[in-house]
Amino acid sequence: MGERVTGRRLDRLRGRGWYTLHAIQWTSGADIDHLAIGPAGVFSINSKRHRGKSVWYGDAAITVNGVAQRHIAVSQSEARRVSRALSRRCGLVVRVRPVISVVHAAKLKVKNTNPPVLVLDVEHLERVLSGLTPELSAGQVAHVYSVARDARTWGR
Repeated sequence: MGERVTGRRLDRLRGRGWYTLHAIQWTSGADIDHLAIGPAGVFSINSKRHRGKSVWYGDAAITVNGVAQRHIAVSQSEARRVSRALSRRCGLVVRVRPVISVVHAAKLKVKNTNPPVLVLDVEHLERVLSGLTPELSAGQVAHVYSVARDARTWGR
């Protein structure tokens, strides 16, 4: 459910120089919830549905109703793995920023001025990503997207 909500939000970026991919399968059976590729760069997005719960994000940890979660470490690890796969196939270094899309939380509090992972309410995802400083040309975006669409990039 959370992945569909996040996917619909991300798909609104299409037509503005952005491409999105959803449920990309690794050969291990794991998947990447979403990739957003656009002028502001490449983003590996994990969707986390925490209906009615309180989510807090500090320097390097997320808690949900006061219980620590591994969301940050998992998102950073995934972004590094995606970066390696895309860089190898693109023939250039592809920086990938990790994002966590929080879906249906009662409250999201971010207490970090320079977070290693962007943690965003799904309602703000489109606005924040499209508002970031451009880093890639249209040609670079198209190249990375074509590589990301190729199943061989993900080990298949």
